[in-house]
Amino acid sequence: MKILVDENIPGVTVAALRGAGHDVLDIRGTPDEGALDDQVWQMAMDQERLLVTTDKGFVQRRDDAHFGLLVVRLKRPNGLEIHRRVMSAIAQHPAESWPRLVVVMRDAVQSVWRAGERG
Repeated sequence: MKILVDENIPGVTVAALRGAGHDVLDIRGTPDEGALDDQVWQMAMDQERLLVTTDKGFVQRRDDAHFGLLVVRLKRPNGLEIHRRVMSAIAQHPAESWPRLVVVMRDAVQSVWRAGERG
């Protein structure tokens, strides 16, 4: 699966996703580091990638056509918990289900919906 991870996703998660065979674009350490949300979104759309982030602002894009959006929203985020939530969501949803899928992983619950659906 093609994935773009936002700067706030731990490096251990990037390594684990790559180790699982995913094509992961990590913008840290590239000229795109520090890009505005609109630029990150456009990059994910142009390259047909699932976007993985902790930035809740991307949820506003849930009704747009996209290739998948995974947002981790924790009250007290830390690298290990973010990593666990990302890996759990990736394991729960097969690659072919991600287009138009929005998953928000919270402390105790997760929300799942498709672009264009109200939930």
